[in-house]
Amino acid sequence: MCCSESGNERKDVEEKNDINIAALFGNEQVSEDTDNGDLTSYVSAFIEKEVGNDLKSLKKLDKLIEQMTENKMQLEEQVLTISSEIPKRIQSALKNAEESKQFLNQFLEQETHLFSSINSHLLTAQPWMEDLGAMINQIEEIERHLAYLKWISQIEELSDNIQQYLMTNNVPEAASTLVSMAELDIKLQESSCAHLLAFMRATVKFWHKILKDKLTSDFEEVLAQLHWPFITPPQSQTVGLSRPAGAPEIYSNLETLFCQLLKLQTSDELLTEPKQLPEKYCLPASPSVILPIQIMLTPLQKRFRYHFRGNRQTNVISKPEWYLAQVLMWIGNHTQFLDEKIQPILDKVGPSVNARLEFSRGLMMLVLEKLAADIPCLLYDDNLFCHLVDEVLLFERELHSLYGYPSTFANCMHILSEDTCFQRWLTVERKFALQKMDSMLSSEAAWISQYKDITDVDEMKVPDCAETFMTLLLVITDRYKNLPTASRKLQFLELQKDLVDDFRIRLTQVMKEETRASLGFRYCAILNAVNYISTVLADWADNVFFLQLQQAALEVFAENNTLSKLQLGQLASMESSVFDDMINLLERLKHDMLTRQVDHVFREVKDAAKLYTKERWLSLPSQSEQAVMSLSSSACPLLLTVRDRLLQLEEQLCFSLFTVFWQVLVEKLDVYIYQEIVLANHFNEGGAAQLQFDMTRNLFPLFSRYCKRPENYFKHVKEACIVLNLNIGSALLLKDVLQSASGQPPATEALNEVGIYKLAQQDVEILLNLRTNWPNTGK
Repeated sequence: MCCSESGNERKDVEEKNDINIAALFGNEQVSEDTDNGDLTSYVSAFIEKEVGNDLKSLKKLDKLIEQMTENKMQLEEQVLTISSEIPKRIQSALKNAEESKQFLNQFLEQETHLFSSINSHLLTAQPWMEDLGAMINQIEEIERHLAYLKWISQIEELSDNIQQYLMTNNVPEAASTLVSMAELDIKLQESSCAHLLAFMRATVKFWHKILKDKLTSDFEEVLAQLHWPFITPPQSQTVGLSRPAGAPEIYSNLETLFCQLLKLQTSDELLTEPKQLPEKYCLPASPSVILPIQIMLTPLQKRFRYHFRGNRQTNVISKPEWYLAQVLMWIGNHTQFLDEKIQPILDKVGPSVNARLEFSRGLMMLVLEKLAADIPCLLYDDNLFCHLVDEVLLFERELHSLYGYPSTFANCMHILSEDTCFQRWLTVERKFALQKMDSMLSSEAAWISQYKDITDVDEMKVPDCAETFMTLLLVITDRYKNLPTASRKLQFLELQKDLVDDFRIRLTQVMKEETRASLGFRYCAILNAVNYISTVLADWADNVFFLQLQQAALEVFAENNTLSKLQLGQLASMESSVFDDMINLLERLKHDMLTRQVDHVFREVKDAAKLYTKERWLSLPSQSEQAVMSLSSSACPLLLTVRDRLLQLEEQLCFSLFTVFWQVLVEKLDVYIYQEIVLANHFNEGGAAQLQFDMTRNLFPLFSRYCKRPENYFKHVKEACIVLNLNIGSALLLKDVLQSASGQPPATEALNEVGIYKLAQQDVEILLNLRTNWPNTGK
């Protein structure tokens, strides 16, 4: 009953849905068919569809009529609404259009009237405009003349003031007035009045020379009283930093004159073109040395040019260390005086100027000029050029470390970075590096570690040639890391990478000669060398200096499109490094050499294991029949071979390489014993016990000095011994479980319970079938 009731309810719901759908779609169809004159046929089809021959369907008619009536009323309302609104909207639009047209006509009339009025006014005003324009031009010209005269008057007034101050010997005010005049000169630089500019500059130059000569003379006199310059080291100086008679007055005069000379700095920069080296040296832009320091440098500049220019015996092109050491000595001799006497004066005046650095900058320009003159003369003499570079680098290191000279200032590295000089430097660097590589590889001690007798130091067992080579690369890095531009550093980096590749090829060549003795001392030394170089390069890749170079290289590669987007992304995300290509090649060589060693030892082990593989495991006495278990005699050659090779390679290979070696060997040995001995034989109780004794008490312990649980590296053999040595009851139970729960969790749990984790269920079943000590069940 329930089912039938529910069925009827569902039927009623479906009928209602059909009626609604028919009503909706029917209305649309009626309108379409009515337009076509087929209303009668449509009504007949509609009734036939809704009622048909089923008389029970007549009860739908009331609902149909009601719904159709409702739809009709809605349609009539919509038609009435639309028909009443549309005329109102049209009427409103027409009214708006008419009003707009009237406004437009009014605007056009006004525009015509205004246009004629404007034209008339312009014609009337044209003569007035011409007269007024001429008067304005005259006024502007007079104003320009007046401004011109005012400038001349102002210049003459300042000039007269300076003259009056000098007549009363008021030098400070004269210097201050000259500063104002120089500032006016700077303001007038954009003017097109060439004669005014020339007059201004001539006036500034006139008074500047007078003031500078007077102050310079007085300043040099005070310096002479202090015995400036200090040629001897500070310890032996008797004056300058000591307190001579009248010291307070001397130092007071020194400060006064120093400050007055500082006031002439602006005009001095206007009038004096700074001495600069050619643009090819790409020196960083820097202001000229302050005027009082320039005057203090004058006697030292004279001494430098006297000794290191011309035909003097001290001017020897092969001895750059002479003038470099002289400059360093001068800086050292004057540092204390500059810090204690001159720097306080600068601090009082205000500008953030370092007296010692200004003094060093002035002397450095002498060195740069000397280098620029000497380098072309020795560019093609490798020995002289190399010596010059070495001395310059030593000079730069001492200048930066001892005297704090910033690398952002002009320095010798800018001269060495000049294109011709730099390319020669790269060539010479490569040449001497290759010569060094030849000598280190041909040395008798090339493959011997310098620290072979010091265990703590000799962890890597690095042969002398590899350590010398990496020291060579490190020295090259130190030589070029202070170059001013990243592009030059990247060129040196490429040189280093080329040298690494060349050294790798040489190692490969020597290795091929030693292939037949892959366990020999030299072969192992080569392997240690490859591992050491790879490890050091990986460490360098994380160094800040090389990370900065990596960023610079990334920008260069991105500009030149020399790398794929993937490679650029790896460089940018630090997933790879600038040494990755070299490291990958070295790692491949290391892997090949280790593989060759493992294969060699494994062949020896297999030869030694031939007797052991032929052992009669099926007929050995049980453990209860023997007083004491002992090693199988046929296993002795195998164990001795493994032990000897492990000891030999532990002595010759570094720890990390030896660890990889024995772990790979164990993996191969485990599979070999499992396949060639275990799976190839059947075992009685005695045979299984003997195999377990040989493995767990003799073979596994050979590796116990290298790890705590060596049996975990012999997973196949260890678990095979467990299966073969299960007692009868456990073995039968395990066999039943495996047969009844093939591939199911119970089987895995049962294997785990007896200590089987590596071997698959099928392998365990095979091993159980290799046992011969099953009870006779009568089957």
